[in-house]
Amino acid sequence: MVEETVVVEELRARVRELEDKVEALRISRRVLMNLIDTLEKEKRDQLGKLTTQNEKLQQSNCRYARTIMHRNIRITQLEEELRLLAAGKNRTGNTFT
Repeated sequence: MVEETVVVEELRARVRELEDKVEALRISRRVLMNLIDTLEKEKRDQLGKLTTQNEKLQQSNCRYARTIMHRNIRITQLEEELRLLAAGKNRTGNTFT
């Protein structure tokens, strides 16, 4: 009978030990899930910021390309005017310097 009591007490101690481990695992799981949630939120926030920044950069790049295109058109127009002026002066006997 004493042996059975000892075995029962050992089993109860083992059950308590296992219950404590299960509780520790639950707490660890909660901590890990909170960390994952925090990381996911930070990732979403950073992705949002990068997306906004990318859109702004694309808009800026588009404006810059339009500006260059307009300036290139103006340069081409001025070169054509210069060519026409030079051709006109050459026909009248004047030399263009």
